[in-house]
Amino acid sequence: MYLTSLATANPPHTFTQPETWSALQSHPDIGGLKSRSLSLLEKILTNSGSGISHRQFTSPDLGPVFKKDAEELNRSFETHAPNLAIAALEKAIAKAGIKAAEIDALFLCTCTGYLCPGPSSYVSEKAGLRPDTYLCDLVGLGCGAAIPTLRAAQGYLAANPTHRVAMVAVEISSAAFYIDDDPGVLISLCLFGDGAAAAILSGEQSTATGWKFHGFDTHHVPADREKIRFTNSGGKLKNQLHRSVPNLAAAAVSTLYNRRSAEPDQIVAHSGGRDVIEAIEAAIPSFNLTETREVLLRHGNMSSPSVLFALEERLRTNPDDTCLWLTAFGAGFAAHSCHLSR
Repeated sequence: MYLTSLATANPPHTFTQPETWSALQSHPDIGGLKSRSLSLLEKILTNSGSGISHRQFTSPDLGPVFKKDAEELNRSFETHAPNLAIAALEKAIAKAGIKAAEIDALFLCTCTGYLCPGPSSYVSEKAGLRPDTYLCDLVGLGCGAAIPTLRAAQGYLAANPTHRVAMVAVEISSAAFYIDDDPGVLISLCLFGDGAAAAILSGEQSTATGWKFHGFDTHHVPADREKIRFTNSGGKLKNQLHRSVPNLAAAAVSTLYNRRSAEPDQIVAHSGGRDVIEAIEAAIPSFNLTETREVLLRHGNMSSPSVLFALEERLRTNPDDTCLWLTAFGAGFAAHSCHLSR
């Protein structure tokens, strides 16, 4: 499976971490938080050591974001996820020099909201894809979803090698924001942002890039499932995070790295957070995750699109690379990887 183009998109509303802290002060429930919860929020949002400078959200005013009930949060996802996905997809289509009607299949992954039919139905309609375009929504894969979605696209192209596929990862993380004393909920408020990434893929090498996806691999650790997953809290998506997640990620990524089939110029990883990045770098000391850190700095953790943001950055800044190793991880606990080489 060959990469024809890659593009990313964020909402237009950018906030610094201190600005997010200020917006939280207007929430009617902020005074009801425990002092330890308030201290945690203030520490992360006002301390530059978090590794995050800015995040992007679909709302121009963060105050109301933190006040929405469950129905309003899912409505936000329903409104914004297709539009943000289309923004990334249209950029990828333009970079590929093709028309939307030339796309034969659309694979879309997300975990921050639920629609039936899935977001791919809305994206297909608004982007101008053909009525016979194959649509496939992958949900429930969490932050690691982009790589298994690419793997699903590879399977489709193996059966239809002359076809052209669009792959989209989109997350409206702010559709899972609310105020609660639970540390996972609070940390999510401080780390996650909204974003989307799209790739145009083909089964035949007909592009100038020459980049080929191959060597897909997955590692599941069900015993650690409860340490990182979404749960339902009064109809809202509650991000359940355990303090051991950085070490879990490092161990799973190391397992996959030891099974790799080639020596990469760089590891391109999901930007889970500062502690996660440091844990992976400690486990695989041959690499500094420069692009992963840069994505975290500029956008925060965007869940599934993050690894593709890091890939876009690497392709832009290091045109002489010949082999990259991609990895993403999250709910499950699961980690995924693949090679991109030419």
